[in-house]
Amino acid sequence: MNGNKGATGFRDEQQRSVRPVAALLLGGLIIGPYLGGLMLAGVNADAPMVASIKVSEEVVMNGKKSSPIQRSVQTPSGRISYTEQGTGPVALFVHGVLLNGYLWRHQLADLSDIRRCIAVDLLAHGDTEITPDQDVSVTANAKMLKEFLDALNIDQVDLVGNDSGGGITQIFAALYPERVRSLTLTDCDTHDNWPPEAFKPFLTMAAAGGLRGTLDAMLSDKSVYRSPQALGPAYEHPEQLSDGSIEKYLRPLVSSDQRTRDLQRFLAAFDNKHTLAIEARLKTLKAPTLIVWGTDDVYFDVKWSHWLAENIPGTRRRVEFKGARIFFPEERWEEFNKELRAHWQVARQAAQ
Repeated sequence: MNGNKGATGFRDEQQRSVRPVAALLLGGLIIGPYLGGLMLAGVNADAPMVASIKVSEEVVMNGKKSSPIQRSVQTPSGRISYTEQGTGPVALFVHGVLLNGYLWRHQLADLSDIRRCIAVDLLAHGDTEITPDQDVSVTANAKMLKEFLDALNIDQVDLVGNDSGGGITQIFAALYPERVRSLTLTDCDTHDNWPPEAFKPFLTMAAAGGLRGTLDAMLSDKSVYRSPQALGPAYEHPEQLSDGSIEKYLRPLVSSDQRTRDLQRFLAAFDNKHTLAIEARLKTLKAPTLIVWGTDDVYFDVKWSHWLAENIPGTRRRVEFKGARIFFPEERWEEFNKELRAHWQVARQAAQ
């Protein structure tokens, strides 16, 4: 199906089928529904104050590209941890629940020749440090991003979000549109679609006091994390996710009792009232916007990519990755990075 979206030149094609979802158990706790078949869809192309610095060894410097550096900066919301790589206009990458800036390691490594790439650790995630009474809602995280950019004297960014980080970037873009040079949204919280049904049992488990035990189980046996009963369905190829990556994501969440409580508070604050509250402003957003969606996502159906494209005036392109799941920025990074490069180039030309 081909269509037009006014002056934006937005077009999309799609071919897909829906598949059923079933609920499974982890350690006697229901943690979410998973997939039972294949969805078919085409890959559619629609036309500072630094407290610490650590050079990462995860990505080796390659030619003209630099090595990633881990830093932290003090803000009113806490000491925010982030990793940066490269020079030039700033691209800010925002992860979702349970993960941290490590999700974006392939973007930092591959795109650092054209951008100063920054992957932030959200409140209650990664190595970011906050007080026990710090608000950790998605709106609080969006406001933290403004504080973060202010602390680093960064005026504008190419903003990229995934999962709950995508909802946070929508809120940020709606509240502070002057700070957004371009926007890229991948499978994420949208309108009233969250918490997704597939994640509600996990929220119930966490509220009942099972969060620490579940995190410990996934850390002690990494195959649990990759299993269909846990986070395996978030990946196309969970078997390819290394033990080290799982450690990077989950270990900070159990590094202290407060860190686990902070995550608990983040989960308890899930409420789509936050995205609904900024919807009117989102519908006036003119920043050049790219929407990339995986067709095999159990959490956020591809229909939400259409909703975003239809409601954000700046949308220039919507893309579907056939068979991709929610964490495709990690698995399909080469395809995704090509889209980002092209999107940023178009945004730059439009601004001239």
